[in-house]
Amino acid sequence: MTKNSKSAEQKKSLKLTEKRKKLSEQKKHSKTKRFSLNTMSPSESEINSLLEDYQIGRYGDAEKRALSMTQQFPLHQFGWLVLGAVYGKTGRTGESLVPNQMSVQLAPQDAQAHYILGITLRELGKLSEAEASYTQAIALRPDYAEAHCNLGATLRELGRLDEAEISYTRAIALKPNYAKAHYNLANTLRELGRLEEAEVRYTQAIALKPADPKAHNNLGNMLQDLGRLDKAEASYTQAIMLQPDAAEPHYNLGSTLQEQGKLKEAEASFKRAIALEPDHPGAHKNLSFTLLNSGRLKEGLDQYEWRWKVAKTKLKSRQFQQPVWNGQESLQGKRVLLWSEQGIGDTINWSSCLPLMTSLAGHIILECQEKIVSLLARSFPNIEIKPEDWSMDSEREDFDFHLPMGSLYRHFIPYIGQNSNIGAYLIPNPVRIKFWRDRLSSIGKGPYVGISWKSSEVSPFRLKHYPPISDWSTVLTIPGITFINLQYTSFVDDLTEIEKKYGVTVHNFDDLDQYNDVDDVAALCAALDMVVSTKVTPMIFSSGVGTPTKVANWRQSIFNTVLTNPVCSSVEMFHRDTWESWDNVFNSIAEEVHKLKNAAT
Repeated sequence: MTKNSKSAEQKKSLKLTEKRKKLSEQKKHSKTKRFSLNTMSPSESEINSLLEDYQIGRYGDAEKRALSMTQQFPLHQFGWLVLGAVYGKTGRTGESLVPNQMSVQLAPQDAQAHYILGITLRELGKLSEAEASYTQAIALRPDYAEAHCNLGATLRELGRLDEAEISYTRAIALKPNYAKAHYNLANTLRELGRLEEAEVRYTQAIALKPADPKAHNNLGNMLQDLGRLDKAEASYTQAIMLQPDAAEPHYNLGSTLQEQGKLKEAEASFKRAIALEPDHPGAHKNLSFTLLNSGRLKEGLDQYEWRWKVAKTKLKSRQFQQPVWNGQESLQGKRVLLWSEQGIGDTINWSSCLPLMTSLAGHIILECQEKIVSLLARSFPNIEIKPEDWSMDSEREDFDFHLPMGSLYRHFIPYIGQNSNIGAYLIPNPVRIKFWRDRLSSIGKGPYVGISWKSSEVSPFRLKHYPPISDWSTVLTIPGITFINLQYTSFVDDLTEIEKKYGVTVHNFDDLDQYNDVDDVAALCAALDMVVSTKVTPMIFSSGVGTPTKVANWRQSIFNTVLTNPVCSSVEMFHRDTWESWDNVFNSIAEEVHKLKNAAT
C-alpha cells in the first residue's frame, strides 16, 4: 500500500463531520455535570476548530489542537480520533497506533474506530491484529462494506486467498459499485489462477473507475498471462497515459513487447522504467536479457551485473573482504574463489568456462551446492571444488579475488559467442554409467530416449515455456523407442496420462532420487541415446555429458540467452515463436528421433 493510498484510506474512513455531530449530541444530552476547568468534554467551538484544520489540510495546526484536546480531555474520543488521523495523513503510521487504540478503548462500540485501527495495524504489518479489528468492526456493523474489503486485503496478505475472496464478494454484495472491491477481488482471482473470472472483475473495476492506472496495469498483467499480448499492450499503454511517471507499467509494457519480439521497443520501455525507478530489479534484469536476445553480448552482460546493485534483488551476495575480480587485474599466481549464486543448472552450465579461468589463475576454488560437488570435482580435477559455506565469509584469507559464477561469461565474451561448439565437459562416474546401461537393457530394447517436460516452478509466465503433454504426441507415439523419465518432480500424473492416452510407458526409476543424486542423474543421461527436453535442468546434464539433446524452446523468452541456454555441440534447439503452436517444434524433434531409431536398426 503506497503512502498516497494510505492517506486516501484514512481520509475516506474518517467521517469526522458525522463523528463531531454525534459527539455533540452526546454532549447535549449528557447529564454529567461539567467541571469548571472543562475537563470532561471540549466545547463546540474547540471541536469545530479542530475539524476545520483537519478538513482543509492544516495538519500541523490540527495536530497541535488534537494533542491539546487529548491532554485536557483524555477520556473524550474526538481528540484521539483526529490525532490518529493526522498521523496517518502525514505518514507517521507508527505514531497513529496509540491514538487509534485509545479511540477504540474510549468507544468500544464504534465500528469505525475498530476499522481505522485495523488500517493502522495492517500498515504496520500486524496482520493478525488487523484481522481482529476488521472482524470486530463487522460484528458491530455487518453492512460495513469497507471493513469487509479491508478484511479481504488482510486475508490475502496472510495467504488465505479463499477467505479473501469471500470477504471481497460480501463487500461487493453490500456495495455493488465499489470499484476497489472489484479490483482487489480480481487480484485475488488472478492469484488463484482463475484468469477469466479475474478479467471480468478488472473490467468492472475499470468501468466504475476508468482513471485508475493500477486497474489498467493489472488487467494488462492478466491479459499477458493469457497470452493476449496486443490487448495487454493496450492496457499498459492506458496505465502509462494515466500515470506516466510510474515505473511499473513501463516495465510491464516492455515485458509484453519482448514476448512479441519487439526488442527495440522493449528496450526503450525498460530504460524508461529504470529512469523512473533506478532500483527496479525486473527492469534491469529484463533489459539485460533483451540486449542479449539482440546479440549485444557485452552490453547485456554488463547490464546483468545490476543484479547486485538493486536493493530488491532476490539474490544474496556474499560479503568477503577481498575484491571482486574485474577482469583487468592479472591472476598469475593468484587464488580466485568462484561461488554459486543461483540454481544447480546455472552453476553447471556456467562451469563450462572453468578451463578458461584455470589458464589465467594460479589456483581456483569453486564453492557450490553440495549435491554437485562430486560431479564437478571429477569433471574439473585442476580446480578445488567445495560445498558452499557462508559462515566465515568476512574472515577468510584463502583467496585473493572472488567472482560470482553468473559473471564468468562477461569476462570471456569471444568464447561464449562460440560456446555451442564445445564438446562434453562433464564426466560422470564410469561405474554408474555401466550400471545404467545394464539397467536400461533390462527393461527393453533401445534406442533409449530421456524426456523432461516442465519445471517445478509453476506460474503463468513459466507455463509458456512448457507445452502440455498433449503437444508431445508426435514424439511419444514413435514405435520402437524406450522412453525414460528425467523429471524430478510432479511427474506421476503425467506418466499416467501418457500411458492412458498413448499406450506408452515412460519408465521411471523409483530408486533414483533425481532431485538430490545429480551425479547419478548425469550418469543416467550419459547412458541414454538421446534426451528430448524443454528448458529445464536435465537438459544441462545431458548436454554436458555429450548426449544428443533436442530442446523445445520459446524463442521470445527472456531465458533464451547465452546465460541460460545449454552449451555443447550435442545440443540442438528447436524454436517456437510466441504466435505459433508447438506443432512444428515437435514435428521436427520427431524427425530426429526417427533418425535415431533408423540408425539403430
